[in-house]
Amino acid sequence: MTRTRRSFFLLLTFLSISLTAAAPVQVADIGDLTLENDQVIRDCQVGYRTFGKLNFWKSNVVIFPSWFGGTSAGTANLVGGPDKLVDSTKYYVICLDALGDGISSSPENSVTQPGEEFPRFTIGDMVKSQYRLLTEVLGLKKIYAVIGGSMGGMQAFEWAVRYPDFMKKVIPYVGSTRLTSNDLLFIEAELSAIRNGKACGMPEEGIREIVARIQSMVVQTPAYRVRNTSPETFPDYLAGVDAGFETFFRTNDWEAQLYAMQSHDIARPFDGDMEQAAKAVRAGMLIIVSQQDHIVNPTPAIEFARLTGAELVVFENDCGHLAPGCEMARFVEIVHQFLDK
Repeated sequence: MTRTRRSFFLLLTFLSISLTAAAPVQVADIGDLTLENDQVIRDCQVGYRTFGKLNFWKSNVVIFPSWFGGTSAGTANLVGGPDKLVDSTKYYVICLDALGDGISSSPENSVTQPGEEFPRFTIGDMVKSQYRLLTEVLGLKKIYAVIGGSMGGMQAFEWAVRYPDFMKKVIPYVGSTRLTSNDLLFIEAELSAIRNGKACGMPEEGIREIVARIQSMVVQTPAYRVRNTSPETFPDYLAGVDAGFETFFRTNDWEAQLYAMQSHDIARPFDGDMEQAAKAVRAGMLIIVSQQDHIVNPTPAIEFARLTGAELVVFENDCGHLAPGCEMARFVEIVHQFLDK
């Protein structure tokens, strides 16, 4: 496999192109979901996939919410035997579909609130919908752990402060407690491309092309791209990026999740005081960041690790937002040690 193809393979894996057969998706109706802005998602649907066996005490449940632009089919690629990130021979793993991912209730799949009629939701609303699925539909009173990457990491942080006694362990990786100005700049760049594209009547493929280039430019570092993609192989790389985004990009869903991340701040219920948010945490935490992350700056997560006394792991390679995947064996070992101890 060439460096260009290997680099693109890593990108697609993180963005949730399903490369292996996954357990079938199930979709539960949790009824109307009242959002933080007091709007309502009617007949809210939450998608999920399950792996492994639930033990007698129902004490081995690990939930894995989806990342930005991804679905439970993507997180499913990280679940399996002892060599996978989450070992489903030990744990009962529930891969969850976040609102706006095209499986759970989203602008693109809603019958009663389609497209622009779909209400704005937050990362906290995603977690609330998942909590209702777990408690009201699946009958769980507690779970063992939450793990999530990128936007899934943002959800993991929300879980830690919104439902502090519901789980024993929380593992956010390349996620954040609130966004920095650099994170907001990246999000605003993509939102501007979508808003202006819509205003100009640009077809979805045109909007998708612009967003794909913005996303791909920041998901890894310049040093990584220069080293792994030569000018001669760049057309092949770019064609692969476009083909990948064509598989999963839906304008309204992508925009909805961007708005959710834009407003993300786990300290909002604590009057913006992050120290108070940290005091709410009851679960043990393992926080994993990438030192050279150009999408989710690691500073807020590092500071939260200090405030909570959480275990902190910093990946220092130049793979950017995808840093853990570039050291997969180490990543798996770190997560397994934390979950198993």
